[in-house]
Order: sequence, then C-alpha cells, then structure tokens
Amino acid sequence: MASVTETARRGAADARRRAGRRRRIVAVAFVLPALLLLGALVVYPVLFSVGRSFLDASGTRFVGAGNYAEMFRDPATLRAIRNSTVWVVVAPTLLTALGLILAVLVEKIRWAAAFKLLLFLPMAVSFLAAGIIFRLAYDEDPGKGVLNAAVVGVHDLFEDGASYPGARAREGEGVRRAGDGAYETTGALSPGGTALPLGLVGVKPAEVPEDARPAAGAAAAKAGPGELRGVVYLDFTPGGGGRPGAVDAAERGLPGLAVEAVSGGRTVATATTGTDGAFRFGGLEPGGSYTVRLPAANFAEPFTGVSWLGPALVTPAIIGAYLWIWTGFAMVLIGAGLSALPRDALEAARIDGANEWQVFRRITVPLLAPVLTVVFVTLVINVMKVFDLIYIIAPGPVQEDATVLATQMWLVSFGGGNDQGLGSALGVLLLLLVIPAMVFNVRRFRRSQS
Repeated sequence: MASVTETARRGAADARRRAGRRRRIVAVAFVLPALLLLGALVVYPVLFSVGRSFLDASGTRFVGAGNYAEMFRDPATLRAIRNSTVWVVVAPTLLTALGLILAVLVEKIRWAAAFKLLLFLPMAVSFLAAGIIFRLAYDEDPGKGVLNAAVVGVHDLFEDGASYPGARAREGEGVRRAGDGAYETTGALSPGGTALPLGLVGVKPAEVPEDARPAAGAAAAKAGPGELRGVVYLDFTPGGGGRPGAVDAAERGLPGLAVEAVSGGRTVATATTGTDGAFRFGGLEPGGSYTVRLPAANFAEPFTGVSWLGPALVTPAIIGAYLWIWTGFAMVLIGAGLSALPRDALEAARIDGANEWQVFRRITVPLLAPVLTVVFVTLVINVMKVFDLIYIIAPGPVQEDATVLATQMWLVSFGGGNDQGLGSALGVLLLLLVIPAMVFNVRRFRRSQS
C-alpha cells in the first residue's frame, strides 16, 4: 500500500513539473518576440554605441577614452551641456508648477472637461508640426510672426513711430549728417531773410501724406525780424525734370517733421512742419547765430518687434514651445492625483479656519508630493531627449546657441561632423544622465504599487 501511495505521489509531482515546464515554455513563447525586438532596437544599439565610442572617426583605430576627453574640451559640447542643464532645471519645474495650478483651478470651473481637452490637444500635435507652428509664430517680421505683430501693436499704442523712416538729406546742399543720425545745416543762420529749403530724398511718393501740399509757396516766404523760416520738402519730381536742391513747383512739403533751432550746442526752439512742409521759429535774438536741425527720431527705422530666435532668446523661446505642448500632460496627471485626495482632510482644514491658499500650500501640495515627483522626473527624462523642436525652430545661424546634447550628438555624427566616435560618446553620456532618473521613477512606481 505504501509503495502505491509513493508511486502516486511521484506521479503527481512529475505532472506538476511537466505543467510548470509547459507554462514556462508558453510564457517564453509569448515574451520572446518582445525580447527579440527589445534586443534588436535597444540592447544591441546601446552596446554598439558603447563600443563605437572607443574608436576614432573612421571606426578603424582604437582611441580608448579619447572621445570622452575630447567631448569635454569641445566648446560646442560644453555649450550643449549648459543648455541641457537649463532645460532640465527650467522646463520640468515650470511644467509641474503650471500643471499643478491649472489642475487646482480646473476643479473649480463648470466646463472642466472642455478646458482639459483644449489644454491637452497640443499633445496630439507632432513635435515637427509644433516646431513649424512656432517657427512661424516667432518670425521677426510682424507681417508673419504673430508674437511680434502683438508686440509691435502694443508698442505703437504707447510710442509714435518715425515720420519718414529711412529718409535722408542731400548732403552737400548746405546740410550734413550728424553723428547721431540727425541732419543739420552746415553754416550759421541769422533771423530774417528768405525761407531755408531743406530737401529730403529716400521717401517714396506714395508714403507722403495725402494732405501734403506743394512746398514752393512756403519756400518763397520771407522771415521777419527775430524769426527763422524754412521748408522741408521731398526733393524729387515725379516724371523727372526737377532740379536737385531747389524747390520745384511739383514738389510737395513733408508734414509732421520735428525741427529744432540750436544755438551754442543747446536747443532753443522747436517746431513741427505743416502740410506744406513749412516751419517757423519766432522770438529769436536778432543777429544771433543758429543751426537748424532735423532730429534722428524723424528717420528712425520702425520698431519691428523682438528677435525671439536670436542668440539671446532662442533657448527660452523653444522652452516656451515645449511648455505649450506638455502643459496639458502635466495638468491631466496631477488632476488625476488631485481627484484621489481624501476630501475629509481638505474639509477639516477649511472648518478649522484655513483659507484656500493655506489649504493649497499645507494640505494639497504635501499630499500631492508623490504625484508631483513622478511628473517632474518623467519630464526630466523627456527633456533630456528633446531634439526635434530645437532642430526645427532654431535657425541655422543660431543652431549652435540652442544646441543640447541630443542635437549635438546628431550634428557631430550625421549633421556635418562625420565623427561617429565622438557622437557615440555623446550618446553614452546622454544615456548615463537619463538612467538615474529612470531608475528613480521605476523604484517609486514599485513602492506605490506595493
């Protein structure tokens, strides 16, 4: 009887082993395709890049750690490391803060779902499309770039533009250009006598105001004692036939120009030209010596906005585009954590007399700390890999000013550098920087699951 029992026990154990072996075979069969893809697309490229980083540009000579040493001697790589540091510090911090604020505010409005949808929509736009959108938005021409159109519009509300940008006087006709861009008469003038003609060129006839009248009448006027008269006109006759430096019958005055009378290096009188370009200074000292001056503000080029994609602002501008894309992501994740908070703790704080700011700072934020940490670390990982926005938005001349490790790796390897040894070293450096954040996120996720 004992032998029969022992045989049955051994048979059951063998059956369990065979069942366990079949389960393992089935599990491996299901996992094997994923493992093969992971090995082909991740493990092999990583190992190949590590090995390639120890070879020279041609891939034939072993250079050891030479590429890693060169990496930290190259000014372009150091600039990429600096810009990557700015990205890692600024972008995740701003995104987490914006996501938290928006998640809290969205809870208090009626159309919360619609608002979340609008903020999350940029996530559906590819980085390529977003880069093209913001490249156009940041265009320096106000006629193309929406941001500069808004900036110029606000600027022009508070500050008038120049009357005739780009206009200039005919030098050698009794007028010279001053160092600050103004134009002034070359000789000393005394009150009385005929009007002083000041001819300007560089103004298109279509840009002359419609109410401008011929300047010939004003040019023939006589100035009385203690008075200095003159006329500023467009020294150009449509169709030709005019005389340079003389006021012809068909030539019109230039209204709205500021004119100054200067004596002893000091402005003693100011005037503005009328519709026929005439100006008049009265109450001057008879026999005095004066210079007539057209200030540079009359001819200044119009304000065209901010150079968003210049060397100084290109990195903040691209970070702004990144914020537009990822703010919805941060808001939705933090909003999910916010909806899971124990409401009794919040209500208890309000009952105890805490205002909304105190509830937010002392209750909501501490309880959301695990979610905020996960969002922040996830964004850090994503920021370290940013490439396409920088490559598309930054113009060629400032590409190096905006470069980060990912773009520098591509530029060194394929974008003209043709040094895949140094490019592989940069890739390994980027991997080493990303791994700690990934490990931290995985451990936190495991702790939250347990």
